[in-house]
Amino acid sequence: MIATMAAANRTWGEERIANELLVKLGIRLSPRTVRRYMPSRPRRPRPGTQAWSTFVRNHARSVLASDFFVVVTATFRILCVFVVLEVGTRRILHWNVTAHPTADWTAQQFRMVVPGDQKHRFVIHDRDGIYSDAVDRALEAMELTVMKTPARAPPGNAFCERVIGTIRRECLDFMIPASERHVRAILRKWVRHYNRGRPHSSLGPGVPDPPPDRVVAPNRHRPPKDHRVVATTILGGLHHEYRLEMAA
Repeated sequence: MIATMAAANRTWGEERIANELLVKLGIRLSPRTVRRYMPSRPRRPRPGTQAWSTFVRNHARSVLASDFFVVVTATFRILCVFVVLEVGTRRILHWNVTAHPTADWTAQQFRMVVPGDQKHRFVIHDRDGIYSDAVDRALEAMELTVMKTPARAPPGNAFCERVIGTIRRECLDFMIPASERHVRAILRKWVRHYNRGRPHSSLGPGVPDPPPDRVVAPNRHRPPKDHRVVATTILGGLHHEYRLEMAA
């Protein structure tokens, strides 16, 4: 099963496969065991400063992080994608695509994602000119505290930067979108997979929106005898989601 997952999901590492087995199938294996079937991976970058990482960790449930990134279509059209992440749950709350981002458009995106009785208290964004004073005033009117990252310091918005990197590495680097409509279709499927089907190591591992009817294997090393492992393809087989179901 490990070999099959590794062959079907070329971008997955040993920890991702171990998390998939644990969260979806209830099979507990260490990444070290899975690593025997995986190529070597580069070491992760060092974490950020203690003070900032501690603050974000302590207030993760009430922190939103936002950022833009660029997508180039097959016709060399440049599109901007806006992402809002809930840091505590690692859930992508909102995303949108536009060819002409403005401050008014950005403020409207926040209005769409922040309800009147929201539990969030902070918004992290960088010092890009798109986040004008008007945007910050709109956020403050929503009773949110704006926290701007230091100049030229991407680690200040590390959680959202990581999500954008994941979108590129696990999705857009393998796609050639033909148009804005195509970009929306790709991201709609991938964000659903990210929120509901992709295990996140920082959650234990866990899934931001786990399925309510998940079947867990009672034996920690193999699935139940009366069940089988079923794979669902995501984005034409770029990724797969695994689950247990009763055997026929």
